[in-house]
Amino acid sequence: MTQYLYPQNLKATANLWLWGLRDFAILGIAALLSIVALVQLGWFIPAALTLCYGFLTIRMDDATVLDFIKYAVRYFISTQQYYEWR
Repeated sequence: MTQYLYPQNLKATANLWLWGLRDFAILGIAALLSIVALVQLGWFIPAALTLCYGFLTIRMDDATVLDFIKYAVRYFISTQQYYEWR
C-alpha cells in the first residue's frame, strides 16, 4: 500500500528542512560562492553574510525570523501605539 503525503490543501509552500525551496537554493549557491571566496581569496565576509541570510530565512509556521524582527520593529519603533484613557 502506497501512502502519499501532500501539503495542507495542496496550497502550502514546499519546505526543505527549515527553509523554503527558494531560500534553500539561494543558500546553496551562496555557500558555494562563499567557499570559493574563502579558499581562493581568503575572504570571510561572504561566508558570514551567507550564515546571516540562512539564519534570517529559517521558516517556522509560515513565518521567518526576519518576519518576526520586522514585526517587532514595527510594533516597538515605527508605529504609534494607541492608548485611550477613560
